[in-house]
Amino acid sequence: MNPRRQKRLITSIAVICGLGIAVGFILFSMKQNIDLFYTPSEIINGKNETGIKPSVGQRLRIGGMVVAGTVVRDDNSLNVQFDLIDTGPTVTVTFDKILPDLFREGQGIVANGVLVDATTIKADEVLAKHDEEYMPPDVAKAVGKVHPNGVGNKAKEGSY
Repeated sequence: MNPRRQKRLITSIAVICGLGIAVGFILFSMKQNIDLFYTPSEIINGKNETGIKPSVGQRLRIGGMVVAGTVVRDDNSLNVQFDLIDTGPTVTVTFDKILPDLFREGQGIVANGVLVDATTIKADEVLAKHDEEYMPPDVAKAVGKVHPNGVGNKAKEGSY
């Protein structure tokens, strides 16, 4: 191999190794910020495919229905505790911020937080779901102005 080709080969291998190390560092740093989605049954029993349960202290995203009659609010703070269920066991969620306006018992929510123990999650964000026909009033007005017979009229009829 002539010296010029040998120098190019060494440079190419060095660049590929450098990119591999950089990607490895990026993935390692992102590992702590990745929120995996679980249902209450998957937290208790493990994922269906792998059987892997989340570990205590792991960040995760949980989705389920709020069990009616389990919402407990603290009188002196914003702390709220409620149970989530899907088809099996329940998981308790604690939250210390203002709940979204659409939060109700018996409704589906998604919460981001940390697993405190095997059945308790300390949430730092709660997202309440709404039906797919919802349209914010400002958007409904804007659409109604542009298309008087269009989508905005459906929103004016009280579909949200």
